[in-house]
Amino acid sequence: MQPLSNIESLLYFSPEILLVIFATAVILLDLVVKDSESVAVAYLSLVGLICVFAAVLITHFSLRNPVSLFLGMIRLDEFSTFFKILLLLATAATVLFSLRSEELDARLKGEYYALLLAITLGMFLMASSTNLLMIFISLETVSLTSYILAGFLTHSPRSSEAAFKYITYGAVASGTMLFGLSFLFGMAGSGDLGQISMRLTELLASGEVAPLAVLIAITFVLAGVGYKIASVPFHMWSPDVYEGAPIPITAFLSVASKSAGFALFIRFFYAGFGNTELMQAVDWPFMLAIVSALTMTVGNLAALPQQNVKRLLAYSSIAHGGYLLMGGVLLTSEGIGAILFYLVVYLFMNLGAFYVVVLIANEVGSEMVEGYRGLSSRAPLVAWAMVIFLVSLAGIPPFAGFFGKWLLFAAVIEQGYYWLAFVGLLNSVVSLYYYARIVKAMFFEDADEETTDFSFSTGTFALLSVFVIPTIFIGFLNIFYTFSNISVSVMPMQ
Repeated sequence: MQPLSNIESLLYFSPEILLVIFATAVILLDLVVKDSESVAVAYLSLVGLICVFAAVLITHFSLRNPVSLFLGMIRLDEFSTFFKILLLLATAATVLFSLRSEELDARLKGEYYALLLAITLGMFLMASSTNLLMIFISLETVSLTSYILAGFLTHSPRSSEAAFKYITYGAVASGTMLFGLSFLFGMAGSGDLGQISMRLTELLASGEVAPLAVLIAITFVLAGVGYKIASVPFHMWSPDVYEGAPIPITAFLSVASKSAGFALFIRFFYAGFGNTELMQAVDWPFMLAIVSALTMTVGNLAALPQQNVKRLLAYSSIAHGGYLLMGGVLLTSEGIGAILFYLVVYLFMNLGAFYVVVLIANEVGSEMVEGYRGLSSRAPLVAWAMVIFLVSLAGIPPFAGFFGKWLLFAAVIEQGYYWLAFVGLLNSVVSLYYYARIVKAMFFEDADEETTDFSFSTGTFALLSVFVIPTIFIGFLNIFYTFSNISVSVMPMQ
């Protein structure tokens, strides 16, 4: 099937067009509403996300087969639809968190929500890109918007420092990735992933290209992708940025940015470089296994001494990136299915944990573990919800995190990477310690005498239940639906 032309592609590009329209509408609405009515821009953003969600579903069900849009620049298939829905859920949750957060300046809410819609657009493109140029443009769209959101608290030196570090690390990672992409283009003579895969296979078979050259190019590309998923050694930005950014943005980056990074990772490595000939010529699966082991180990060990809950969850996020990489070591359909399922699980349990951080920060004005002392007596429902999220993050049954890790471990064991599964198991045990410190503070330590009971609205508990219920029950979803059925591919230009 020929890739669709630019005009023909517009019909299937409606979700992305709607994001642009609503981002513009949010800015225009912000110009006319009063500061006291700034909540209106948040509601308009939510309406926009609902419309985009409907457009994603309509577009998906209107297609019988995957199509390549804009002359092969992006791919519309069930894989991209899966990530678009996941990203929309993360963005909607971030908007709701932002409404509850007291960190954000009401006078700047218009720009804030417009940027959230803009970064969602970039992540949509990351999940769909099948051309080297589009990959880099979408990645930069997400990165540049992330820098602004990370430093959105202009009155906070910590937030400004986070944005500066984010930009510095991001510039280096992007430059390195661009060099790798240009290297691939130079060897294959094409920017299309499908063409690159076929051409490199021919060149390696004929001896015109050395396997080392391909390995170097892939390593450089992995620098840019690893930066988005915060894998070792490209994780240094994550703790400082997560700690300095507004809490809703920290939650968003830990889930949405990581999900988009893995979408790009899977699309690039599985669909573009997952054929047998390339895997035999270039032993990059072993390299990914090493990166996975280091990422989960560094993340968990660095989280042990942390007293700031946001920073602790930042290192936890790095560790979970390492777990997710386990499913991508050999990029089998089972491994990809395990990654997709774990991303769904991670969405609910991690966003739920960050929502509790928002609530506690509003009440006590602190993000430290000490602020959680006696939470079981001051807000028992919130405390028990936090326990569920933390236990699930640790991978303890019967919660969703256990099922997610079970699938990831099973995928690497099936491919003979027993040592990697063992490293993952040890890291899960280590993570119990720092999660247990928060539980200990909530249930076994007394609050200060001058503190009072917290008072939360019914809406707060309703939103909390949106994350608690899936964290408890979504683990059983994989019994009825196999995520490995979601196909991911590229369509070479004809």
